[in-house]
Amino acid sequence: MSDISVDQATADALIATPKVRVNDEVSHYPGAGGYLTLPLLSSDGRESFHLDIRRGGIDLLKGTYQNRARQVVVLVRLDFGGAPHRNPDGREVPSPHLHIYREGYGDKWAFEVPRDRFSQIQDTWQTLQDFMRFCNVIDPPNIQKGIE
Repeated sequence: MSDISVDQATADALIATPKVRVNDEVSHYPGAGGYLTLPLLSSDGRESFHLDIRRGGIDLLKGTYQNRARQVVVLVRLDFGGAPHRNPDGREVPSPHLHIYREGYGDKWAFEVPRDRFSQIQDTWQTLQDFMRFCNVIDPPNIQKGIE
């Protein structure tokens, strides 16, 4: 993680900020081993964000969805299909797990995925939609789903 950090109140506000797509370009959901970064803006245009989508190279059920602010501050990251994560307190959290910014630790803490917010975690496309809603992306980028 970068040395750039924000206080918890700022991070919470950035997570809650309504986010919109920057343009109407169509992007293609990445295939095996693919990576896509899409720009987002706060609905008032004052803050910029990024949505990162990374897919596993062999296992297409493995990947990461991430929402960043200020270029390098990871606000929320969802890791799925991979190894468990060990938190700074030694507690192990199984995959899938959700990293939410924590002051002083950045994205080093993981939590179990709230099943009421992520309805079909085995469906990577639906999980992306759920992730964008979780990050308050109210006008998502145009992402075209490919053939898996």
